[in-house]
Amino acid sequence: MSVVAPKLTLERRILTERSLVIALDEVGRGALAGPVAVGAAVMDAAGARRRVPEGLRDSKLVTERRRPDVAARASAWVQASAVGWASAAEVDEIGIIRALGLAASRAVDAVVALGASLEGAVVLLDGNHDYLSAVHPVALDVRPVIKADRDCASVSAASVIAKVARDEHMTQLHGDHPDYQWERNKGYASAEHRAAIRTLGLSPFHRSSWAITDAPTLF
Repeated sequence: MSVVAPKLTLERRILTERSLVIALDEVGRGALAGPVAVGAAVMDAAGARRRVPEGLRDSKLVTERRRPDVAARASAWVQASAVGWASAAEVDEIGIIRALGLAASRAVDAVVALGASLEGAVVLLDGNHDYLSAVHPVALDVRPVIKADRDCASVSAASVIAKVARDEHMTQLHGDHPDYQWERNKGYASAEHRAAIRTLGLSPFHRSSWAITDAPTLF
């Protein structure tokens, strides 16, 4: 069955009344190792009239081989984009939800540094929970939307941009910790990853507060 491409229906509706959409999506929430990342993609009314890039989908629906090309075209399509990060140590210290908020806040600040204005902006957040407002120092109009990464093209762009950035980061970490096979599993709970943890213990990049050795395989 073919996958329906994301559209700009919601973004265009918002942009009839507001000046900017900042779309956010997270990657790495369920990983055992590595940071959580939140992608941000900025869309204005002029940008929302442009054609959605061919092949843009939620990152989970794009093959690993094709993601870098899709992410590059998504970055060129939106007005600005960035990725915010929260480390494994921060996940351990403040919990995954506040760490997501911290990464999202950093992503928003990064696109503001690139010229996006928060005045008149609406933040589209994939999911059903606003984890950003409690963390960001500026009051924001945050609108959680279930399946936004699938249905809203700006959020799909944020999703694939964040996924490619985090995968590249985990591949770099693999060079210093090859036994965990992060190049393949990207820090998620594959059988080989859990086996390496049982043998070697945890690295500094693992989320040590989690019950890692008993974690279910996530893919």
